[in-house]
Amino acid sequence: MNPTRTPIRSLALLGIALFALAGCASVAPREPVTLRLIALNDFHGNLESTGLVLGWPDPAQPGRAARLATGGAAAIAGTVTALRASASNSLVVSSGDMIGGTPLISALFRHESTIDIANRIGVDIAAPGNHEFDAGTAEYLRVLGGGCAANDPKSNTVSCALEPYRGARFVTVAANVERVAGGTLFPPATVREIGGIKVGFIGAVTESTPTIVVPSGVAGLRFTEEAGAINRAAAELQRQGVQAIVVLIHEGGNTGEPGQPLDWNNNDCPNARGPIFDIVRRLSPAVDVVFSAHSHQGYNCLLGGRPVMQATALGRGLSVVDLVLDPKTGDVDRSRTLHRNLPVLNASTEPALRAAVLAAEPAPWRAVLERAVPDAAVAERVAAYARAAAPIASREVARIVGGFDRTGRSDSSAARLIADAQWMATRAPDRGGSMLALMNPGGVRSDLACRGTPPCPVTYGDVFTVQPFGNSLVVMTLTGAEFRNLLESQQPPGRERPTLLIPSASLSYRWVASAPFGQRVQDLRLAGQPVAPDQRVRLTVNSFMADGGDGFGVLRNGRERLGGELDLDALVTWLQSGPAPIATPRITLGE
Repeated sequence: MNPTRTPIRSLALLGIALFALAGCASVAPREPVTLRLIALNDFHGNLESTGLVLGWPDPAQPGRAARLATGGAAAIAGTVTALRASASNSLVVSSGDMIGGTPLISALFRHESTIDIANRIGVDIAAPGNHEFDAGTAEYLRVLGGGCAANDPKSNTVSCALEPYRGARFVTVAANVERVAGGTLFPPATVREIGGIKVGFIGAVTESTPTIVVPSGVAGLRFTEEAGAINRAAAELQRQGVQAIVVLIHEGGNTGEPGQPLDWNNNDCPNARGPIFDIVRRLSPAVDVVFSAHSHQGYNCLLGGRPVMQATALGRGLSVVDLVLDPKTGDVDRSRTLHRNLPVLNASTEPALRAAVLAAEPAPWRAVLERAVPDAAVAERVAAYARAAAPIASREVARIVGGFDRTGRSDSSAARLIADAQWMATRAPDRGGSMLALMNPGGVRSDLACRGTPPCPVTYGDVFTVQPFGNSLVVMTLTGAEFRNLLESQQPPGRERPTLLIPSASLSYRWVASAPFGQRVQDLRLAGQPVAPDQRVRLTVNSFMADGGDGFGVLRNGRERLGGELDLDALVTWLQSGPAPIATPRITLGE
């Protein structure tokens, strides 16, 4: 923890100054300089460790996955402290989605709690993720810069809950987020001098951000192609004499297979796939390390002599890279780079499994994990936020007779629950006269479990965890032909897999993946009747989707719009009516 860090407003300016002055002369070291980089990705405000696990190789059953309890801010802080204690120089970085899509303990406080804890963990440099823009650019800049927001009693959010909010003490960098009016939203890069050698850090976020956040929230911004923006920033750093270059990018891929134990330190990555690997292949040779994110996967690939890493998500792991900086060239001696993904073990980690994890780690990393203990001060700060949230989080709002989860080939019981809730909230004539609702699967953030003997109590915190974005409902009109086009756009030409929107009980159809585009939706029925091309279809979506989110631009053409209540409130009301879990999918998958 470094309480002397400069607040973000002055530090952002400092980042620009360092970027501009990177070529200034300094006394060169005579011996190699070491730098340890500790990376966090896709934290999503998971300050508490409840329910966080990794699918770890089971020492008792080879080929099977055991549930390794990991994560929580206090455990992260303790692991960071242990990592820093065994390094001469160290920096903590984040590759995006630190906030957004979070549990109540972050969202209730407009994510000020997460930024506060990130400061206390010691984050130095961050790139934005797409979720940082969930509440719009202006709110994102406020969260970084500090200051209290006006509290709206209807939203159940609270700003400056514990004390005046001072913002982030880390610098944010992003080379590919441009203002349409000119310039970038953040500095493209920042430079840190380590033992007399300058190291550059370039940030970037997925180019697809405008399609996966509320488009109106990023109005006035342009998200450019990632590799080109990074390469331009790298060239500028080199012109200024910076040769050691690290990239923090919120884009990802995958290397593993579903259901298999985590294998996140296989440097060969024989099954590497996804956007990040295409981007890395186009990066300048000047880039020495790539910390990635977004796909919530674990990998530690060595591509072109440089590590490309991601430590799953939610604070369950950290990516660590040890660099050796050559005093003569100022560059990274790649032959001496060490890189490892490490689990964040916590107080709930089962002792026998902890012992197996430690035994499997190489000696230097095992020593770090053995020394790591949860940070008591961070634990108390998280507890203070939890106490402030408790009156709202613990309020019982309904009871359920069975759980709703997110598993399913075409849709899930949790998504069906939400779609039904939104349809019921808007089907009355004075509420919009909706005929169906569609729910985007990415907006379902958690299972809704039935704990104990049914009927099980459901708290506001439980429901919030399932639906944390605070979207409002929007009813609109499409023709039957437009509606069919909307469903066909779930898998446009060139996309490997569909993003199936989950329908309410009033809609059913057959999805034939092998059919040509335009013919994949078959036997489309609304209230049991075929949908005619000229039929007037009233449908409900959340405000994120209504604005063209997730790439469904067809919805921007919706007419006769009527705004409704918050998605969270609609779900609470529907749960209070006592719906039972629905086992039958509304989408039938064909060959």
